[in-house]
Amino acid sequence: MYVEPVRGMSAAQTKQTVQMTTDTDNTIHAQSTEGEAEYTSYDSTTPKTSASQTMTAEEMQSAENEKLKSKMANDSLGDVLSQVKEVNGVKVLASKVADVDMNGLRNLGDQLKDKIGEGVVVIASVMDGKVSLMATVTDEAQKKGAHAGNLIKAIAGLVGGGGGGRPNMAQAGGKNPAGIEEALKKAVEVVEEQTK
Repeated sequence: MYVEPVRGMSAAQTKQTVQMTTDTDNTIHAQSTEGEAEYTSYDSTTPKTSASQTMTAEEMQSAENEKLKSKMANDSLGDVLSQVKEVNGVKVLASKVADVDMNGLRNLGDQLKDKIGEGVVVIASVMDGKVSLMATVTDEAQKKGAHAGNLIKAIAGLVGGGGGGRPNMAQAGGKNPAGIEEALKKAVEVVEEQTK
């Protein structure tokens, strides 16, 4: 959704409560409770029903930013299903995305896990020169021996960092972006060892 300030005040500058209503032509109208700013927004995906909710302009901007980050992360992966490898009957997706923070990696990991069904997802990203690694393992892959915490511990050193976590999800940080490709390759080898 795009929020357009009507009276010269940006959405990011406005922190007061905004009352939003959606009319039948999918136009969202918002009026600040303090009467200082009006906003008009257009969203063709909004149902053609009357709705009302209260949120700050800052929350609206933050929610929109998160949606855009998630879409950009998904787009940067391309066709993920073509990147899936199978080792010992376990699907493994080990991939790199650009400029995604740890929260974004966790969200993306959940989405990718849903796409591949049962298996292991390992994602790496570099943001501001720092590496983030995230691994997630489905229940069936855990039953076959895969363990996200041990997997992350095994590969984090290759990016100059450390980390760990639970059997189903783990994360790590590092300072060596040059080690990402090697870490992702090693992730597949570690899953192969875990599932023998």
